[in-house]
Amino acid sequence: MQKIPLNLAAPEMILARDVFRSESPAGIPVCGKGTVLNENLIYRLKQMSIQSIYVEGHPVTFEGEASLEEQLQDLEKRFSKTLDNRRNLLLLDIYRQQIRCAMGEQGE
Repeated sequence: MQKIPLNLAAPEMILARDVFRSESPAGIPVCGKGTVLNENLIYRLKQMSIQSIYVEGHPVTFEGEASLEEQLQDLEKRFSKTLDNRRNLLLLDIYRQQIRCAMGEQGE
């Protein structure tokens, strides 16, 4: 799941969270989780002054953002001195899965 500015939204992206008129999810959602975006819907959300949305996966790469491979390499480096500890290996695996999920890939 990735939070992106609405101006970077594109058709075929899928909402990962409900969209509300304001940042507070106290009211009725304007669009529901799982909705596939199209040009008309994106236009309507812009007309409602929606600033950002959560979409499935990680479809947008921002300048300076580390790639999946770079993040996993950095994680391995951080754990490199403690790989003989069984609990740390479990934590390493959990973090790997979390990074893959956040970047839009399925866990192993």
